[in-house]
Amino acid sequence: MELITKAPKGTRDIIPGESEKWTLVEDVMAGEAELNGFSEIRTPVFEHTELFQRSVGDTTDVVEKQMYTFEDKGGRSITLRPEGTAGAVRAMLENGMYNGGYPIKMYYKTSCYRYEKPQAGRMRELHQFGVEMFGAAEPAADAQVISLAMSIFERLGLGGDVQLAINSIGCPTCRAEYHKALKAYFTERKDELCETCNSRLERNPMRILDCKSPVCGEIAKGAPKITEYLCDDCRAHFEKVQSLLTAIGIPFTIDPGLVRGLDYYTRTVFEFPSNRFGFALGGGGRYDGLVEEIGGKPTPALGFGLGFDRIMMALQEAGAEFPDDGKCELYIASMGEAAQVKAFQLVSALHRCGVAADCDLCARGLKAQMKYADKIRARYTIVLGDNELETGKADLKNMKTGEKKTLSIGDDFIDAYIESTTAQDDLSF
Repeated sequence: MELITKAPKGTRDIIPGESEKWTLVEDVMAGEAELNGFSEIRTPVFEHTELFQRSVGDTTDVVEKQMYTFEDKGGRSITLRPEGTAGAVRAMLENGMYNGGYPIKMYYKTSCYRYEKPQAGRMRELHQFGVEMFGAAEPAADAQVISLAMSIFERLGLGGDVQLAINSIGCPTCRAEYHKALKAYFTERKDELCETCNSRLERNPMRILDCKSPVCGEIAKGAPKITEYLCDDCRAHFEKVQSLLTAIGIPFTIDPGLVRGLDYYTRTVFEFPSNRFGFALGGGGRYDGLVEEIGGKPTPALGFGLGFDRIMMALQEAGAEFPDDGKCELYIASMGEAAQVKAFQLVSALHRCGVAADCDLCARGLKAQMKYADKIRARYTIVLGDNELETGKADLKNMKTGEKKTLSIGDDFIDAYIESTTAQDDLSF
């Protein structure tokens, strides 16, 4: 029988056996974020289209080519989120979080949607871990956010593979002069630029620096550098960020061509390129004008996004080891209908006490049940039959050591189980 349909192109299932690894990585990321004072936020999977048009920028590839946009039954234009920052800003403003004082620190684990050619580490449904900080204008905020990302890579065992590249793309004052210089440079080569970059030449020439066309990329190598046009304040900010990173022992390289792919960035931008893969595992920067653009008061802000899909690829390539312990503490096998009922009662009692337990749900024979217990890596097993029901006692087997201990299966079963497993743990470890 053929499947009615397959998963849409550019999406994939995270199945049991793999999902546990994702959860462990998520927990590391969330733990590091919480150490730095960040709290979790969850935003809708879709937003009004104008939110992304205003925030991401109508000259970016994301808005021009990649957004999943549709009209709902009320005639409203809705877009599946292509990134996490705009929704976090909207949520911060709509819920009045600024009334609690600054800085506001949030993190999220989210899925994003971009219509682009699927390839290794880049799916149409992509998964991100991101942080956002609002209300902190000082270079120390930049350094803390960058340090948080680097500590995540270290905790995951990727510190030796991941590098840090930084740049400053200045403020609107700096960029006004820089845009003039870029426009003059690219105008002389406009006949060689791709159609998309020619359209960007008038609207936002900085976007040409981010073009994926090999021809445009080669032309961009000779373009003026933004660092040559920074105003005094932006230059001082960037130098302070560098000194703070040096002070806490984080090495970096300055990449004058790094502009990031979204229009809302200002001043500090950064990426985390992988030596192994040749592409970045994440990136971010400041977006000091975005809160005002969306409808709030002028508010400094910054953040980053890390790509789960790429990070999981990197961990696999690095041969990362994940715990292989089973989730089941106790599997109770049964022979006969009465024993099956008793097993079900005992498992239910264990669940109420927070113990992961299971029993036969498929009417299998004893041999098949024990084979299943091995498959799910049950830590302990009990076999119930007529004799056990009659005596009110059964053998608890430690599946790692083979040691057995007889315990009651009556009203005092929970206490007997806890006492027995504690004693065996002391002997085994």
